[in-house]
Amino acid sequence: MSILKVMSDRRSIRRYKKDPIPEDVLLRVLEAARLAPSGKNLQPWKFIIVRDNALKEKLARASAGQFFMAEAPVIIVGCGFPDNCYAHMGRYMKSWPVDVTIALEHLILQAQEEGLGTCWIGSFEEEEVKSILNIPEDVRVLALTPLGYPDKTPSFRGRKSLEEIISYDGWDSG
Repeated sequence: MSILKVMSDRRSIRRYKKDPIPEDVLLRVLEAARLAPSGKNLQPWKFIIVRDNALKEKLARASAGQFFMAEAPVIIVGCGFPDNCYAHMGRYMKSWPVDVTIALEHLILQAQEEGLGTCWIGSFEEEEVKSILNIPEDVRVLALTPLGYPDKTPSFRGRKSLEEIISYDGWDSG
């Protein structure tokens, strides 16, 4: 499948089948994250693969009560290392949030290619997630995603036109 087709077909999935994810499929999804680029190639990330039902329930509760997450066979927690990343991106910020985001996007696109569904979870209480999973204080949680076979795929929600999001050779205030 072409990468544009994968991107256009991807949806945020909020209903999952109980079917387990074969280990070879999960490893390909994780390999996609491993291959992601990062500032100075420091790869300031770690992904926690959560399969335990009790932990999934706790993570869903810590994620604004989004209990659909716990239906998926796996929840992946994307973590970053602020003290071990490129520190001067744009000369004003550390790269870890962008680096982890790119890696998670690679993971999400490979999941789509494998017939799996995901849903970017950005609404969560970081300290609760860290406590549930024993994540060290110097590590940050960027996002979570359930991972599993979709039980229901929502329809396309539309996107802005290309003309609305680009300009050439400088800022065009349109």
